[in-house]
Amino acid sequence: METPAEPVPVEPDVLEHGRAPDGSPLTSDRRLYMQLLCFSGCRDPQPFIEQIRKTGWDATVYQDAADPWGLGLLLMHTDPEFFISTSAPVLRESIWSDLTPRPEMTLFARAYSIGYEDDLERTLVTRPRERALSPQSPWAIWYPLRRSGAFAKLPKREKMKILGEHGTIGRAWGEAGHAHDIRLACFGMDRNDNDFAVALVGAELRALSKIVETMRGTVQTSTYIEHLGPFFAGRAIYQSPL
Repeated sequence: METPAEPVPVEPDVLEHGRAPDGSPLTSDRRLYMQLLCFSGCRDPQPFIEQIRKTGWDATVYQDAADPWGLGLLLMHTDPEFFISTSAPVLRESIWSDLTPRPEMTLFARAYSIGYEDDLERTLVTRPRERALSPQSPWAIWYPLRRSGAFAKLPKREKMKILGEHGTIGRAWGEAGHAHDIRLACFGMDRNDNDFAVALVGAELRALSKIVETMRGTVQTSTYIEHLGPFFAGRAIYQSPL
């Protein structure tokens, strides 16, 4: 009878990791959390914009492109307690409570690093905030996704090759000024058990739609994505100052 293998020790790690230009490791425990809330039943968005403006929060209010009465509210903070103790009570006691919430569209996720970034503060906090609040990028498409278990079992080199194809397309669109992404992780934070929440932001909706179309042909999307969407497409009608 075979002796059971000894369990491999696991060292808990809650930090984000990067690598300095000289190759030395970097770590950070700061990250931006983002929450997208969607609503319908809005006849006049201006009072809702004014209410959010008065809070001083980092926020974007979107007009839902698919719903004339729809609004999206994007909130962001480095402390997840903000969404429990600060924003939730205010929203419940304000005019936002008069709208019809669409909880199936809610996204709640955190910024993350891949491991090679040489500026973790920019990767985890500054850049996603700037992209969400940039006046040059009013249009946005937000969506969740879940990779298949088969992807997790691939060798690391194969994973990097697949992700590299995806990244090459994203960089090309970004360098051309067509679209920028906000990549967030939502493991254990998403009601539908998705792995990631992604936003594509830019000056024109057509460019964002085209990059989604282009990405459909990558190995990652065509082979290893188990679930994608629902999609929220909207244009910012208010963005708090950068």
